[in-house]
Amino acid sequence: MKTGLFATILAFAALAFSPHAWAQSVGECDWRASAANLVEPWDEASKSFANGAVRIALLDVIEPAAAAYHLLLLSPPYGVMEDRQCRVISREGSFGFMGVEFDQIAAGYDPEKGLTLSLPAALYNPDTAEGDWGLLHITVNQSSGEITTWMEDAQ
Repeated sequence: MKTGLFATILAFAALAFSPHAWAQSVGECDWRASAANLVEPWDEASKSFANGAVRIALLDVIEPAAAAYHLLLLSPPYGVMEDRQCRVISREGSFGFMGVEFDQIAAGYDPEKGLTLSLPAALYNPDTAEGDWGLLHITVNQSSGEITTWMEDAQ
């Protein structure tokens, strides 16, 4: 086994058994947000909300295969060049989701919280080597730019 692969497996195992294993992370756009990682066809793996101000797209970074899917989120507030903030939503850091049912995305709005996007997502379960499906919620406050995420277990 190659050292790089072994280190990746160890890191993934540590993540899977850590107390924050089911947390989601919201980070700045980086290599994960490359146009090369956009799932095709683009018109089926990208949607806009809030009159086009918020856009979400599905990303596939290929490896690790059990955690390759991430979400790209463009949203207000706008910068001085009228650009939106760019964020990547992952399971934890460079580890994404095992699966995402992007076509099942639903949106709701609460004036006190903001726009909430919800979609089924699977987290890798090392005990079964399969995905544990739940409902991923992403709330975007367009005024403050705050983005919060949480995962609800599937019933």
